[in-house]
Amino acid sequence: MSASHARPLSPGCRILGIDPGSQRTGVGIIDVDALGKLTHVFHGALAVAGEDTFPLRLKRIFDELAAIISEHRPAECGIERVFMARNADSALKLGQARGAAICAVVSQGLAVHEYAPTEVKQAVVGSGRGDKTQVQHMIGVLLGIKGPLQPDAADALAIAVTHAHTRASLARVCIPRTAWRRR
Repeated sequence: MSASHARPLSPGCRILGIDPGSQRTGVGIIDVDALGKLTHVFHGALAVAGEDTFPLRLKRIFDELAAIISEHRPAECGIERVFMARNADSALKLGQARGAAICAVVSQGLAVHEYAPTEVKQAVVGSGRGDKTQVQHMIGVLLGIKGPLQPDAADALAIAVTHAHTRASLARVCIPRTAWRRR
């Protein structure tokens, strides 16, 4: 394909990935360049289980994510969608933690892109039924991270990688993501 007929490349950007949790919230940041090369920037897990009350956990998630966003200045954000839990109380707490994370992101002026756990596993491992150790391994390989990754941080990086792949696909096909799903 000649240069005059080549499709324009989507510009690179910094992407924040969030794996919400009521005890630990995973956070990962990657850069993706115009050619699609992924580069690790930051990862960690916000351990909030030690707070005296659940509302203080939510405040800590909000405050720490806002500080991370302010420091690293991502342009886009991907977050994991809530899945059905067997325990209703756990599902409610997870939803509240996810809400605190979304509010932190939106308060910093970023749009939120949501991904189901199976979408993330499919994008990173190649199967929607991959397990946590496969995700951790592949994230290490894809981002050149040596040594073990904490599961929540690896999941957050996987969400960021999923968003990077999705945005590249959207740029190539020029259709909205909502059109991908059958109704």
